[in-house]
Amino acid sequence: MRRTLISICVLQAFSPFAWAEQAPAENASIELQATNVTATADLESAQGPVQGYHATRSASATRTDTAIHETPQSISVVSKDVVEDLGATRLQDALDYAGGVGRANNFGGQGLTTFTVRGFTTGEFYRNGFPINRGYPNMPDANTIERLEVLRGPATMLYGRGDPGGTFNVVSKQPLAERTVTLGSQLNDQGMKRGTLDASGPLDDEGRLAYRLNVVGEGGDTFRDHVETERYGVTPVITWQATDDTKVTFEGDFMRNNHPLDRGLTRFPNQRGTPSRDTFWGDKDAGKLHNDNNMAQLRFEHMLNDNWTLGGGFQWLDGSLKGNAIEANGPGSLGADGRTLQRNFNYRKLEWTDKDYQLNLTGHFSTGGFDHTLLTGIEYEDYDYKSIIQRSSAAAGTYPIDIFDPVYGQPRPALTRTPTHDKENLKTYAAFVQDQVALTERLKVLAGARFERFEHDYQNYVGKSWQAADNAVTPRVGVIYDLTDTVAVYADAARSFKPNTGASREGAGFAPEKGKSYEMGIKWEALDRQLSVDAAIYQIEKKNVLTTDPVDNTFSVAAGQVRSRGFDLNVAGNLTPEWRVIGGYAYVDAEVTRDNTLRSGTRLMNIPRNSFSLLNVYEFQDGALKGLGLGAGGKYVDQRAGQTANTAFSMDAYTVVDLLGYYKVNERVRLNLDVKNLFNREYEEGAFGNIYAYPGAPRTVQVGIAYTL
Repeated sequence: MRRTLISICVLQAFSPFAWAEQAPAENASIELQATNVTATADLESAQGPVQGYHATRSASATRTDTAIHETPQSISVVSKDVVEDLGATRLQDALDYAGGVGRANNFGGQGLTTFTVRGFTTGEFYRNGFPINRGYPNMPDANTIERLEVLRGPATMLYGRGDPGGTFNVVSKQPLAERTVTLGSQLNDQGMKRGTLDASGPLDDEGRLAYRLNVVGEGGDTFRDHVETERYGVTPVITWQATDDTKVTFEGDFMRNNHPLDRGLTRFPNQRGTPSRDTFWGDKDAGKLHNDNNMAQLRFEHMLNDNWTLGGGFQWLDGSLKGNAIEANGPGSLGADGRTLQRNFNYRKLEWTDKDYQLNLTGHFSTGGFDHTLLTGIEYEDYDYKSIIQRSSAAAGTYPIDIFDPVYGQPRPALTRTPTHDKENLKTYAAFVQDQVALTERLKVLAGARFERFEHDYQNYVGKSWQAADNAVTPRVGVIYDLTDTVAVYADAARSFKPNTGASREGAGFAPEKGKSYEMGIKWEALDRQLSVDAAIYQIEKKNVLTTDPVDNTFSVAAGQVRSRGFDLNVAGNLTPEWRVIGGYAYVDAEVTRDNTLRSGTRLMNIPRNSFSLLNVYEFQDGALKGLGLGAGGKYVDQRAGQTANTAFSMDAYTVVDLLGYYKVNERVRLNLDVKNLFNREYEEGAFGNIYAYPGAPRTVQVGIAYTL
């Protein structure tokens, strides 16, 4: 398989010399033309392509196709054009310029990346409105993304259990009406090799049956010593317009990710300096973790009449994470010499299955002189998870390594412990209702509530088991008022709910986390509606956060409280027909307000007080330079705490500059050259587990080509 991948990349790397000589095919242009957003805004769908960087509609915050300017909540849309301009290969690359979104735990490179939004760590990922963050999933590949939407603040009313900081919804690429095939390849100087296929078109003469197929193969070295990766994915989509009123969509995503468990660098208090960012403290012969994920969605939409639509579907997830790994023993595992790290060899086998059913009814009607968009829905989810982790002895001297001069190839110690062996089942039953009401032409109100029941069964074979059931009501209300045709102000209040996992000292489950959020903001469609600017202030509080049990510090109690408040500013769109931008600024004050052991005011882990990002791209539309695009992006991240602790290590502030360039040789061929981290800045992108901080990548040069048949 690896030879096949490398062959694809090599063939595509040398093919442009032949492709560039071909005459462009009629109607095959992939060139980005100057876009009159005003003229095309009404054609945009919340589930479809975005014109350039400027999205005008979204369904993430309402589950209805609603203008972003009329939605009383902060939303950012990262379009496919942004992904392509950045040369992004992962979802996390695409989020770097979403505004106020930071990186947290990447689970040792496995793809289960969590992010920080509005002061909280969140892994709330959805795909076309269905949850994909169950178990230990791979992040969706950038090649499958049509648009990536960031919803700031709680989304529990529509999506169910989740963190109050933010939610991500991936809108995947869907079949196209015209036949097209695009082959792509990306290489970088760190050793990455990547080949992609994106094919689409009708399957019958009438165009009622159509397909989209995305394939990716990626592998090679990384900047980390002895960390080689493999990643393969197939994403088929088939749509069937059964009748003029009924559309059925099948979508699959089958991903294989093989990667060593790479936690990054340690940050112990007694550590004598920081090793090189490429130093790996596992072992080159330990093997990889094999992360296999399968997803299938069956969605439908049926128009009952001109005003009412029935929609919904079913999603099935099945995944596993298996293999050997090496990790530090935990806090206190660095020797008194400040350089000898005590490690353990381990094996894990984690498996999960999730089934999610949704049924929604959407109606548009008028009553009492008011226009309504009514949404009602029911949902049922059945999630199963089981795990077993075996480890070698944690005794000093069992499996040590010098963090400044690592010696690999030590004999593997025997697996003598089984600290984790459990399984759980979580069933969710939910119903919700939401009404968007136009009280006047300028004043609109959104109100809704979700009624949800959770039934949780946790079986622990090396500890205490428990069963729990919770009922939750999570309301939301928002109001938005148009001061002018292009400026609107809004306010929003919502609640969130999320079951806690684990067992208490008494052997029972924990009370669920509960959050509440308040937000006020302004939205401006500037420059003849070609540039979106929005700003908001907010406060989010969360209680029943797990904290240390005062009787036995090996257990937890749900007694902690945290608070985040701040300001964010986001921009996206076109300054001129040639110049497009996306980015944002965020100020966040996130701290502990009550805890059994932590002082009030303790900063939350991984949360910068200030962060800023801005991507600028200029594409020449005429003359000798037509088709040439040049861009620069900058990211600033303030100092962050590496732990939520009374005495925490700190990750320094950093600034990273990226350069990008592309050239459309003709209507078939697009070349790109990107330089990431131009000034080779050393920094840490996120911390994990109170002892680890993952280093950011050094200066990386990436080249690529895309050829459309």
